[in-house]
Amino acid sequence: MPSTSSLPPVAPGRTTVGFIGLGIMGRPMARHVLQAGYRLRVHNRSRTTVESLVAEGAVEARSPEEVAREADVVITMLPDSPDVQQVVLGPHGVVEGLRPGRILIDMSTISPMVTREIASRLEERGCFMLDAPVSGGEKGAIEATLSIMVGGPAEVFEACRPLLEVMGKSIVYMGPAGAGQVTKACNQIVVAVTIQAVSEALTLARKAGVDPAKVRQALLGGFAQSRILEIHGQRILERNFRPGFKVRLHHKDLGIALATGRAAGVSLPATAMVNELLGALEAKGQGEADHSALATLVESLAGVTEAGAVQGQD
Repeated sequence: MPSTSSLPPVAPGRTTVGFIGLGIMGRPMARHVLQAGYRLRVHNRSRTTVESLVAEGAVEARSPEEVAREADVVITMLPDSPDVQQVVLGPHGVVEGLRPGRILIDMSTISPMVTREIASRLEERGCFMLDAPVSGGEKGAIEATLSIMVGGPAEVFEACRPLLEVMGKSIVYMGPAGAGQVTKACNQIVVAVTIQAVSEALTLARKAGVDPAKVRQALLGGFAQSRILEIHGQRILERNFRPGFKVRLHHKDLGIALATGRAAGVSLPATAMVNELLGALEAKGQGEADHSALATLVESLAGVTEAGAVQGQD
């Protein structure tokens, strides 16, 4: 393990941050970093988001390697494990530009096993890595209220805490490399299974002739209250499936959770069921919809139309 005595000070005005991956989540996260006073270098496959941040004061880099060469801390926010492997370890990747003593913070949701592999490769180069996946969706990213669960060296976490606090509200150190990703897998299980439960409850109410909006209101006042019921329950009622977190990404995340469960010898039957339903929804062409669109599949199985009518009845 490289010595933490080589850590650069992570502070606004003194630290250059590289940000790779400016999607639904990454773009507002990067903007918060810039607005907090950090010097920002950005790279993304789509130029549109890069140009908007450059207009606000960021500097564009032509490759992940160039981002790393100019940054004290590099943040990646990418869709899946292969994307992170390619950006970090591939040709012209982060590993080729990151100087000894510098830090990679991967805020993507990827496999804990892949995380540990990347952390080991960076350690060989005298660099540090934190795995810091997030929860809170697009709303949390925009409002800087994300929950951030962090794995990696404790001293590196403490050094980077001021930077993480720019993007999130609840920031918890979980343990060594991969611990953040295991925690995120647990988070995704709870979110997915709860969305399924809310979908089933509101569909049952509708088909049984009870106003689902009133059912949601009643449940919010009792032991069934949850953020999923509050936010996604309202999405379902409004038929608002504009993506805050996409079906295909949650399907991917549950695949990670199931693989992690197999590696740990843990049976995850409810997770497996919801994973299959998300896969079915994706196969129906709904992979880009918000994960609360899981309700439409439950409704379809129950013979309930999108407008709320029950098929086969007047």
